[in-house]
Amino acid sequence: MIWFWITVVVVAILAIVLFFMSVKIVKQYERGVVLRFGRLHSVREPGIRFIIPIVDVMTKVSLRIVTLPIQSQGIITKDNVTVGVSAVAYYRVADAVKSVIAIENVKSAIEQIAQTTLRRVVGQHHLDETLADTAVLNVNIREILDVTTLDWGVEVTLVELKDILLPDSMKRAMAKQAEAEREKRAKIIAAEGESLAAVQLGVASDTMMSHPLALQLRTLQTLVEVGVDKNTLVLFPAPLMASIGELTNFIDREAAVAQVRHG
Repeated sequence: MIWFWITVVVVAILAIVLFFMSVKIVKQYERGVVLRFGRLHSVREPGIRFIIPIVDVMTKVSLRIVTLPIQSQGIITKDNVTVGVSAVAYYRVADAVKSVIAIENVKSAIEQIAQTTLRRVVGQHHLDETLADTAVLNVNIREILDVTTLDWGVEVTLVELKDILLPDSMKRAMAKQAEAEREKRAKIIAAEGESLAAVQLGVASDTMMSHPLALQLRTLQTLVEVGVDKNTLVLFPAPLMASIGELTNFIDREAAVAQVRHG
């Protein structure tokens, strides 16, 4: 009788163990790849799934986007400048079966091929292109990666260059270049201003030549502006005094003519 109960307990324990071994929970963002006797059997959808213990082996594959940082590495550009470039890649599993059967470790493989692809693409461009056309480099790297990773059931969704480290000597050279460029633009702007000013002065000169009194009025206005600063001494040039006299005589004559007309 005792042996009977011992057998019942052992069978119950084995049944419970086998039950828990056969029950698998596949999360919403996962897929379960089932191999039966080492051969591909099926892909299980999210939920509670049952397998045959020992006979079946289930590998859960996450379908979420994975962020993969690419560590900074020294790269020689096409114009022989050594730069340190780091990037970040985003990928996701598009085919759960291929990611299990076609390759052993997806993350490690993508990390290695991303580093070599980054080195190859940056090495084909000049430094100025690398700094200015990062969007083009990102697209080129992603396209090259997709060609290889699609056979592994993985899709690279995005690649971004994160940081570009330049040698100190190159930083100083670029700073001098930027300073020279700004100085050139400042000189060009100043020259354009002088040219426009000369044109306007020529127009003003022509106006004053056609109207002699305009020059005298302008001179008087200048004297008024000088007097705003409360200067105690103002020098009047001799021709100016004569001009003032002529202006006074002109005003008197005009007043006399007007008086005769109205008288």
